Amino acid sequence: MLKRFFRNTVILCVVFSVSLLPTELLAANKSQKRIHVSYKAGKKSNTMNVKYRVSNSYRLQKAKIRLRNERIWLAQRSAMLGENYDGSSDLQLASAKALVINQKTGEVVYAKNTNTPSPIASITKLMTAMVMLDAGLSLDDTIYVSEEDVDYLKGSSSRLPVGSALARGDMLQLALMASENRAASAMARNYPGGRNAFVNAMNAKAQAIGMVNTHFADPTGLDSSNVSTAEDLAKMVQAAYQYPEIRMATTSPSREIYMAGRIYPVNFNNTNGLVRAGEWEIGLSKTGYISEAGRCLVMQAQVAGEPMIMVFLDSNGKLSRIGDANRVRKWVEYNKEIKPTTTGQNESVTISGKIS
Repeated sequence: MLKRFFRNTVILCVVFSVSLLPTELLAANKSQKRIHVSYKAGKKSNTMNVKYRVSNSYRLQKAKIRLRNERIWLAQRSAMLGENYDGSSDLQLASAKALVINQKTGEVVYAKNTNTPSPIASITKLMTAMVMLDAGLSLDDTIYVSEEDVDYLKGSSSRLPVGSALARGDMLQLALMASENRAASAMARNYPGGRNAFVNAMNAKAQAIGMVNTHFADPTGLDSSNVSTAEDLAKMVQAAYQYPEIRMATTSPSREIYMAGRIYPVNFNNTNGLVRAGEWEIGLSKTGYISEAGRCLVMQAQVAGEPMIMVFLDSNGKLSRIGDANRVRKWVEYNKEIKPTTTGQNESVTISGKIS
C-alpha cells in the first residue's frame, strides 16, 4: 500500500513538472522576444538620433551658406548702387560711355567715351515721343495694338495684348514710363504716312537738333541699328525736356490703366528705380536695354542745386547704371568746386556753352 502511494506521488510530480515545462518555455521565449525587441528599438532609436543629428547639421550648414551668399549679394548690390561711395575719391563709373553736363551752363562735369556710337535701346522712345507730339495729333484719339506691333525681333513681352485700345496720350505715357514697345510701335503705325514716314521724321528731328552721329531704324529701340553717342543723347535729353508731356510721363512712378475686357485696372511702373524711390528731384528720365546696348539711362535731375543732364550707356548689370547716377550725385555734392574730369576720351567733348 505504501509502495503504491509512493509510486503515484512520483508519477504525479513527474506529470506536474512536464505540464509546467511549456509554460516556462513560453515565458522564456517571451522574455527573449522582449529582449530582442528592446534591442531593436534601442538600435532604431540610436539610428534615428544619428540621422536627426546629421539632418540638423546639414540644415545648419545650408543656412550658413545661404546667409553667407546673402551677405555677399548685399555687399555686391551696395557696391553697384554706389552706397559705399562718399564722393571724396576719384569718380569712377561702371558705364562704358558716360556724360554729365550742367544743363544751365553747359559745363562738362564728367566725360567718358562720349563720341563713340553705340546702340541706345529704348532711349529711342524720347525721340519717338517728340516726333509724335510735333505732329499735333490728338492725345484723346483711340489707337489699337495690332499684330504688327508685336516684337518678333527680340521676342520681348508686353502687357498690352493685341486688340488693346487706348488713347494716344495713354500710349505715350506707357511707352515712356513703362517702356512699352507695343505702345511706341502703335503710335508710329498711326502716324500720317505710317511707320516708314515716322522713322524718317525721327532722323530728320535728330539732324535738326544737332545729333550728327545718330541714326534711327525703328521707334521702339529694339533694333540695334538705332545708334547714337553720349554727346548726341545729351542734346536729345535737352530737346525732350522742353515737352511738358514728356517730363510728366517719364517722371511718374506708376500708372493704372483701364483696358477693355478687364475688371480691374492694370498697373504699370516706371522702369527707373530712382523715380520710383522718390529720393531724387528728377525732371526727365528714360531707361533702355537690349543685349547689344547694355543697360542705359538718361536723366535730367537737380544735383547740389544745379540742373544736370546725365547719360550712362552700356552698363553691365541691372543696378550699375543706378549706381553710376548715385556716385555722380555724391561726387558733385562732396566737391564744392567741381573740376571737370574725363576718362577714356580720345577727343575733347564738342558740346560747349549752354545746351540748346
